[in-house]
Amino acid sequence: MPLTPVLTKRWLSPRSWELATYEQLEGYQGLRKALTMHPDEIVQVVKDSGLRGRGGAGFPTGMKWGFIPQNDGKPHYLVVNADEGEPGTCRDLPLMMADPHSLIEGIAIACFAVRANFAAIYVRGEAIHALRRLQQAVREAYAAKYLGPDVLGTGFALDVVVHAGAGAYICGEETALLDSLEGYRGQPRLKPPFPATHGLYSSPTVVNNVGTLASVPPIILGGADWWKSIGVGPNAAKSPGTSIFSLSGRIKNPGQYEAPMGTTLRELLEMCGGMREGRQLKFWTPGGSSTPMFTAEHLDVPLDFDSVAAAGSMNGTSALMVFDDQDCVVRAVLKWTEFYEHESCGKCTPCREGTYWMTQVMRRLETGTGTTEDLDTLLDTCDNILGRSFCALGDGATSPITSSIQFFKDEYTAHVEGRGCPFGPARSLVGAH
Repeated sequence: MPLTPVLTKRWLSPRSWELATYEQLEGYQGLRKALTMHPDEIVQVVKDSGLRGRGGAGFPTGMKWGFIPQNDGKPHYLVVNADEGEPGTCRDLPLMMADPHSLIEGIAIACFAVRANFAAIYVRGEAIHALRRLQQAVREAYAAKYLGPDVLGTGFALDVVVHAGAGAYICGEETALLDSLEGYRGQPRLKPPFPATHGLYSSPTVVNNVGTLASVPPIILGGADWWKSIGVGPNAAKSPGTSIFSLSGRIKNPGQYEAPMGTTLRELLEMCGGMREGRQLKFWTPGGSSTPMFTAEHLDVPLDFDSVAAAGSMNGTSALMVFDDQDCVVRAVLKWTEFYEHESCGKCTPCREGTYWMTQVMRRLETGTGTTEDLDTLLDTCDNILGRSFCALGDGATSPITSSIQFFKDEYTAHVEGRGCPFGPARSLVGAH
């Protein structure tokens, strides 16, 4: 399968993060072209391209931009969700480190399209290196007149602020992010109203993921038809374009792999050298820990939004955590459940109480004090969280549990009958080559 990098084409260039390097490789040409277009035309191009949000939900980007009311007398805002915190997800940070100007150019085009004069990039606070690199890139963009009161002499004014969050997974939820950005505790808001009409400071706001915005400049340059021509599998028309797949776990060469939407795990494993130590694939996540897990039976599922959903999971953030036949599924699910318990904002009872009790039950099972009734308790608790929590964090916390019991109930039973984990002490990924 021939692969032509789009989002990652500058990553291996010397000092790829600097403006001079970016400009040598089509940098800001998309913005120059966009500034000659009517804003509504830009929105239509993005709609026609079929670009879908890379943050997890896969919502059509152009449609989201089109929701922003015009001539309403209110300021419009763009907020970039760079609070990458999903376990296994690690593609936005490398993008911001290696090619921050692709994000800034995407921001400028998006703001011009929705008539916004202010954008905020909300970066996970722990990501200090990406934060500093973005801040430097923003300074370079201001100096080169790609940002500021008169962008490239067109009269379009745009200010961009890089904001460091305070380390809460919940702020990856767009309305919790907006509350945090305004200085409040990060907790999800009731929807409706939606951010498109009542977002940042109760004004019309677009919230986009880093990878989504970085995809915009090549779409403007190449055109909607070119972007739609990228993609493989039966649902290529519904999930076009290229994506960065984050591969981690028991594989020979973990990392970021750019490939067309619809690429399968079997193909990605070929790119990364296969499983480690000749081990066999056991289970994996198609889109981060909050997506129902897959098994070796799903090796050939096209990794696009619709195909993955039809197979019973979510494409999510294209974060593929790969586990082999020596890994304990109960232990892995316990670690994820502990994460969701810790990161629950506590606003709603199903998530706050449910994640706590699921963690207690999972610990009992892993340490050998669980019972067969605990499996029913887990499923019952998941049933009381799914669709009843205030935001998607609660729903996501149920996915590893329900899917692991679906595929590996025998392994849970072995923990009960054997009074402990049959796989012994936890294995480390460090030095496992």
